[in-house]
Amino acid sequence: MSVPENNNASVHHVVIIGGGFGGLYAAQTLAKAPVKVTLIDKRNFHIFQPLLYQVATGGLSPTNISSPLRGILRRNKNIEVLMGEVNNIDTKQQIVQLKYREISYDSLIVATGASHQYFGNEEWANQAPGLKTIEDALEMRRRIFIAFESAEKETDPKKRQAWLTFAIVGGGPAGVELAGALAELAHGTLKEDFRNINTKEAKIILVQSPDRILPSYSPYISAKAKASLEQLGVTVMTSTRVIDMNQQAITVRRDGEIESIRAKTILWTAGMKASAMAEILAKTADAPLDKTGRVIVNPNFNVPGSENIFVIGDLANYSHQEGKPLPGVAPVAMQSGKYVARLIKSRLQGETISPFRYQDWGSLAVIGKHAAVVEM
Repeated sequence: MSVPENNNASVHHVVIIGGGFGGLYAAQTLAKAPVKVTLIDKRNFHIFQPLLYQVATGGLSPTNISSPLRGILRRNKNIEVLMGEVNNIDTKQQIVQLKYREISYDSLIVATGASHQYFGNEEWANQAPGLKTIEDALEMRRRIFIAFESAEKETDPKKRQAWLTFAIVGGGPAGVELAGALAELAHGTLKEDFRNINTKEAKIILVQSPDRILPSYSPYISAKAKASLEQLGVTVMTSTRVIDMNQQAITVRRDGEIESIRAKTILWTAGMKASAMAEILAKTADAPLDKTGRVIVNPNFNVPGSENIFVIGDLANYSHQEGKPLPGVAPVAMQSGKYVARLIKSRLQGETISPFRYQDWGSLAVIGKHAAVVEM
């Protein structure tokens, strides 16, 4: 085993795993603190995830929503950015193990987020890509535009309609925004671009297992969102569960009846599961996990029994406010990242800070170019 890098023992070393909203805000808050910070991410850029659906539907390019981590943190001389993937954490020796080196830490912040959840049907991933990364968005974009091109060449009316049918599974904010953008793409942006098909005949179907879309919003807001989608030509199917899919169709159960919907393009925005770092922490730090694999953290975001290991953002189950986990949204990640950074600085100064309190300024879901729903 290689010897971990010997950081200056007099300088407190904070290692942050993950360059998303939580990790980035933690690093920026520590920029002028008397600490050394090492930010590790398997990519060397930060993604503005809320706009991935725009990349998936061709409205934006990847460069519009990504920024180099080194560029963002260029002026913060106490911060080092490393591109790499963490394989393990030795919590006893306080070492983060990468493939090519080992790094010791005094405080560790884990902010690696979440990935897709197919609810035990992992084989569906090949049929229905999710929307968490730039690569996911580009794969969605590829499938969407290939569908229109394939429909343009297809002479069989039934097969052509299958190419022009898009099924989006999951009626949360990502699914609603994706459905709205896709409807405007098909019914507006592309309507003059093809000769053998009428893209306005494209069917966009939003499939949602609960009885309403945007279930984290009020029923009134959900109803307004549904009406806005339907005005764009989206078919909203609630209380509908996907039970199977293949290259030709999805099979759903609705009102006790099983129905097959012919659709060549299936897109997935339903569910989430914690990243693999949660399992590593469960093994090495006895971190408790919830049913989705998130780490159940203490009120200051530390792993129970490990005062110097913090978990923030989508990877954390923080249930110390109103008795339920905070939502997996960017503002939670940003605020938790800033809080943990402030906590580390206060500890080094022998001070304490007030318990974390999430400030919810509201939620927004954009529906096409001319509509949105907001809950303040």
